[in-house]
Amino acid sequence: MLPTPRADLKPNTFEYEVTPLVKATGFREYDARWLFGPEINLLGVEALGLGLGTYIQELGQTKIVVGHDYRSYSLSIKQALTVGLVAAGCEVVDIGLALSPVAYYAQFALNAPCVAMVTASHNENGWTGVKMGAQRPLTFGPVEMGRLKEIVLGGEGKTRAGGSLTHVEGFAETYIADVSSRVAVKRPLKVVCACGNGTAGAFAPDALRRMGVEVVEMDCDLDWTFPRYNPNPEDHEMLKEMAKAVKEHGADLALGFDGDGDRCGVVDDTGEEIFADKIGLMLARDLSALHKDATFVVDVKSTGLFATDPVLKTNGAKTVYWKTGHSYIKRKTAEIGALAGFEKSGHFFFNQPLGYGYDCGLTAAAAVLAMLDRNPGKKLSELKAALPVAWTSLTMSPHCADEVKYGVVDKVVAEYEALAKAGGTILGRKIVEVITVNGVRVALEDGSWVLVRASSNKPEIVVVVESTQSEDDMRALFRQEVKPRLAAHPEVGAYNQEV
Repeated sequence: MLPTPRADLKPNTFEYEVTPLVKATGFREYDARWLFGPEINLLGVEALGLGLGTYIQELGQTKIVVGHDYRSYSLSIKQALTVGLVAAGCEVVDIGLALSPVAYYAQFALNAPCVAMVTASHNENGWTGVKMGAQRPLTFGPVEMGRLKEIVLGGEGKTRAGGSLTHVEGFAETYIADVSSRVAVKRPLKVVCACGNGTAGAFAPDALRRMGVEVVEMDCDLDWTFPRYNPNPEDHEMLKEMAKAVKEHGADLALGFDGDGDRCGVVDDTGEEIFADKIGLMLARDLSALHKDATFVVDVKSTGLFATDPVLKTNGAKTVYWKTGHSYIKRKTAEIGALAGFEKSGHFFFNQPLGYGYDCGLTAAAAVLAMLDRNPGKKLSELKAALPVAWTSLTMSPHCADEVKYGVVDKVVAEYEALAKAGGTILGRKIVEVITVNGVRVALEDGSWVLVRASSNKPEIVVVVESTQSEDDMRALFRQEVKPRLAAHPEVGAYNQEV
């Protein structure tokens, strides 16, 4: 048996080589993420595998798919995780280098109820983590993560006989063939495929070509140093390069994929980025015309236009706002039988007949291309221009330690609730609703809103604002309202980006 994990070990010591290091902060709301080295070691990953294997045995399962993203250390971490899973008596099916949606698809294609995908997603180098699930297409939520944390940190992992490991060769081709079959584009389209030198470079260009478009590859060569920028289509740096490539090549759009390929970012034919919630609204308009009375799920960071859009109303569509986080939106979409779910960070979820219900950047790309194919006389920028007008900020994230971020957000929630109760205003506008399902979303009388919530997977607070008045007003909502309010809390540090 492994020793019970500790949180106080230091690299380059005897104890670090013989004892699992697992810091409790790595167990997030719906996945696990640590800095590899100072927060978890390989024995800690093995302990995680033993704990995960013990937990899925508790759930009555044994067969589990594993895969890893393209980072210098991910293969080693997957192997350590696998040692723990096999020791727990699990039947491990290794699909090799993969995107998260490839691993999710493997649950269906290989008849494996469980999944453990080793990935740090869009986090910077140095981070690692695992996305897990035991009920396809769902991934773990707070209840499952809480039990897993209890097993691992309490040293409750149990060894069992009967564990095995099988390697599946060539599964990438199986996935690409499936995802590319979702659309056969008839109109000529030139698409910039941006992968940030991450794992998606081994999958996305081929899949998009098979969908019927001309592909301009941008940073698709695998390079785990990420020499140009971090593969995250929500970051301004990647979006800026995508916009430049669209203009340089005269492309119809750019599609950008994050480090593990479960998210998709979009830049239109003019070089303007379209945030994922607006793309979601465009897709909802398109799909609700084909699927009458459809229901869509969107996260609380998303535009308020879903609730007021006249096209959706005409088509009988219904929108449910829910907690931010891929696991939450995925679960809610499945739970209520929604046609699709959209998250502002770029996670898209499509239920049958459009998809399997999990988040997949290439399934989202297929939906965007199908929408363009159904509107052969219109450019993507023209479809965007047809939307009601709202100015939405980038997602801005000031640093705040994992140990204190939820407490800070709780204080901000209380401040806004008190302000609303007292009849207070924000920039001269009355507060009409305070939604606290996930942090706090404060809706104003003109339809504008501000959001403050704790990041589920990084030591950060998340800030989004939207104005129905102007871009200047959107900036003012941040600079004159949210930023000063957060600055009053000394635990809040520098922002990753600002409007």
